[in-house]
Amino acid sequence: MRRDVKHLVKKRYAKIAASGGSCCPSCGCGGGNTSVHIGGYSEGDLAKAPPESRMGLGCGNPVSYADIKPGEAVLDLGSGGGMDVFLAAQKAGPDGRVIGIDMTDEMLDRARGAAVRHGFNNVEFRKGEIEVVPLEDSSVDVVISNCVINLSTDKARVFREIKRILKPGGRMVVSDVVTNGGLPEHVKSNPEAWAACVAGALDKDEYLRLINESGLECARILAESGYSEGLPEEIAGKLSSITVYAEKPRA
Repeated sequence: MRRDVKHLVKKRYAKIAASGGSCCPSCGCGGGNTSVHIGGYSEGDLAKAPPESRMGLGCGNPVSYADIKPGEAVLDLGSGGGMDVFLAAQKAGPDGRVIGIDMTDEMLDRARGAAVRHGFNNVEFRKGEIEVVPLEDSSVDVVISNCVINLSTDKARVFREIKRILKPGGRMVVSDVVTNGGLPEHVKSNPEAWAACVAGALDKDEYLRLINESGLECARILAESGYSEGLPEEIAGKLSSITVYAEKPRA
């Protein structure tokens, strides 16, 4: 099933990149500027991001919680059209750098084009998978991600990778979809539902457990909101968006 999920995710996001559409409106991940507001972005955030990067792909606003400082190195896992990369880049400033990782060529092309057109010189977009990040150990201060980790079929490995690439004392702030109680088995086993950011969502407690088991510490939820609009009745009310903080031990 893992191979099927990855194929469908790449296919879905390639189509989104080509059309400029939204991620998965049936699961609340976004759709146009209205859904971007639901994700926690202000009018000021929208004004700072290139229009072509505002694709409604997120379920939160991790940049607003990450306290990114001038000169820091930041990594965005599953950077899509690059909106969070561009917002983070303005906080990191000319002495900082922000790297976006995505496995979809079409998304990378879109984000790289936006960076050139809008003069973002402190950003870089690399092809890669979030389970095997193409960065050196202890190389970034901050890791962010927005409605992406739920798409992975090996979330434990993702969190171990985050710990590996963070500098000692570095921090992770990710927004993601979780469940409040289990989903029906026929939903969890449906690759299409995985690609739509539903079936891969973990129970909230399980999500936090995997973070703690990775070696990251001080895991806590910074923001949480539930949603049910547009969802089938059998899963309505069982999905939430959370923004989670954790950090790598200093020694």
